[in-house]
Amino acid sequence: MTEPQLWRDVDDYFTGLLAPPDAALTEALHDSDAAGLPQINVAPNQGKLLHLLAVIQGATRILEIGTLGGYSTIWLARALPEDGRLITLEYSEQHAEVARHNLARAGLDKITEVRVGPALIGLQTLADEDPAPFDVVFIDADKVNNPRYVEWALKLTRPGSLIILDNVVREGAVTDATSDDPSVRGTREALDLFAAHPKVSATAIQTVGVKGYDGFALARVLP
Repeated sequence: MTEPQLWRDVDDYFTGLLAPPDAALTEALHDSDAAGLPQINVAPNQGKLLHLLAVIQGATRILEIGTLGGYSTIWLARALPEDGRLITLEYSEQHAEVARHNLARAGLDKITEVRVGPALIGLQTLADEDPAPFDVVFIDADKVNNPRYVEWALKLTRPGSLIILDNVVREGAVTDATSDDPSVRGTREALDLFAAHPKVSATAIQTVGVKGYDGFALARVLP
């Protein structure tokens, strides 16, 4: 058995046992595929991890940068109380429409808001609204702008907030300091920000599974 197949088999076992799909999640993936969205959503067990992190955090306000079809959004929003709030930023109007439909079918449209447009503009608009700090920020958008997204996340959170940065391993390319790949360079710069910032405690984890070889960084905002 090849390593990638073994990774998939283990993920399938964990998912079937600990993160079994329900109708809303299954249909969200189906509709995303039918609309031609790229199959880059988080895996089910990764979605469950996001959900548990938000629950452990006691989150009442969540910011997501990169919505796609709303699959990860559903996992995160389900961690919120009835009066919670999740704002998710999506570049593509088509993706946003799919996500809104998926969130409504999951019964989460009252506590979620999908905003469309370049995320850096959306983040500035959000900051101008002077919102209450977010308890969790999940960053899963274009990797070139990861450093800017991290900077905004730090401005829009509070001490004790959690920032999750996805896809940081780049199949191992993140170790290449000479890489000219914009996604690798953006990821490395974002990790450097975590490492150097005096009010951040962070780590990064490698993962293997149905999404291949990748990983995520986890950062807590310090007082």
